[in-house]
Amino acid sequence: MATFTLPKNSKITGKARKHAATSSGRVKSFKIYRYDPDLGENPRYDTFELDLDDCGPMVLDALFKIKNEVDPSLTFRRSCREGICGSCSMNMNGKNGLACTTAIDDLKGEIRITPLPHMEVVKDLVPDFTHFYAQYASIRPWLQTVSTTPSGKERLQTPEQREKLDGLYECILCACCSTACPSYWWNSDKFLGPAILLQAFRWLADSRDEMTGERLDQLEDPFRLYRCHTIMNCANVCPKGLNPAKAIAETKKMLVERAL
Repeated sequence: MATFTLPKNSKITGKARKHAATSSGRVKSFKIYRYDPDLGENPRYDTFELDLDDCGPMVLDALFKIKNEVDPSLTFRRSCREGICGSCSMNMNGKNGLACTTAIDDLKGEIRITPLPHMEVVKDLVPDFTHFYAQYASIRPWLQTVSTTPSGKERLQTPEQREKLDGLYECILCACCSTACPSYWWNSDKFLGPAILLQAFRWLADSRDEMTGERLDQLEDPFRLYRCHTIMNCANVCPKGLNPAKAIAETKKMLVERAL
């Protein structure tokens, strides 16, 4: 049996700190991963108790309250607070999701919050997306054409052609799906992962794009595409309700049909 261990400086051995609630009521405990590379210390878990009667309903509201009123050094990403930007993606009680759309009441017991799995941590709940974005850029996520259209004219689609993009264009690149995928954990240097492959199929499915052959050539690789084993973690955690595994299967189908 294989045994996997973390590097010594990645083990959670830092001295934990606890911040008790300042008022009584519906007290909820939040156990939050803390790591600051500038301190030269190992990661730790800090526990914060909050009175839910004095806090907003979402996990992001709790993080704001902790940062604004308890510990201003707590670091996390956020922007829209509406489930659109994908900035506040993190792992809550073992499941990836968006802090802004995850209700505190939906999480039972003490809420443990960590950065997205597998990614290197910049600080606290902020993962490094550099590699993820580089993979996204590698698929050329824009409309590619070789033909020309009259000046000022759009490239039109029928309603049926447009419907084929439903369930694809809604991806917000939060990386919840890719960081929930075991194949991506072990092969992220080569495997593009569900988020990027969903985006790749979005352009393969677009009737206006004229680089289908070249896009398929780029994906036809034992690792870039075929490390997907339809575990379905990606669909289970997607905050937008999308199904990256289905898009990956459709891409594989296109490659098979091209070879016939």
